[in-house]
Amino acid sequence: MRLIAVNIDGVLLNDTFSPVIHQFVTDLRGTYTAEDERALLSQPQLQAAAALAVPGTTPEETVEAYFRRRKEYLKDHPVQVQEGSRALLDRLRATGALLVCYGGLGRPHFDRHLASCAGYFDGPGYVCTDQFRPGIREITEDIFQLACHQALFIDDVARVAEAARALGAAFIGHPTSYEHSFQRQLMHETGVRHVVDSLDAIDERLLRTVDTEAVDGSLWPRSDSSAG
Repeated sequence: MRLIAVNIDGVLLNDTFSPVIHQFVTDLRGTYTAEDERALLSQPQLQAAAALAVPGTTPEETVEAYFRRRKEYLKDHPVQVQEGSRALLDRLRATGALLVCYGGLGRPHFDRHLASCAGYFDGPGYVCTDQFRPGIREITEDIFQLACHQALFIDDVARVAEAARALGAAFIGHPTSYEHSFQRQLMHETGVRHVVDSLDAIDERLLRTVDTEAVDGSLWPRSDSSAG
């Protein structure tokens, strides 16, 4: 591995999106399904808003309504650095690979919540992927001029795993513990081999294992035997 890319929200920061998305969708439709999550998470904001098809509103208005609701949610559930984040970054830095953080919100979100960790990261430090989500190819090839098979992505969303598998990148899943989330199920269906419940579980041994499996081709199941 020559590059490790770490998602910001849901990995280094707590998940402040899943609860709001769940409530937003159930208020609109009365139900919430795995397909809703697949259509909404790790998608460009306007594309996700269009998928919701809120009657009488434009995608831009839907995005504004969602972020108003998230702002209210954050009053009682503030953004916090996840337990074990700094120790994880120390371990990732020790691998000798380049390290970058990425996510769907703009740079001010990173600067506000992870400024103290900025020294860990290479290149631009943080990449906003809203215009090209999930961003596997763009981060690896366009920004760092590496091949996708040389990169490891650590993320909480199965759609990123699907893109990593398609492009030959390595992946470690850290799905949210939110009770209504389908991400653990979707990662399993995608064939993710390594899913962790805590950042402490992404230790030196796991990183070596992922690196070895990426090299020998065993990290992802063969297409004729994968679930889903």
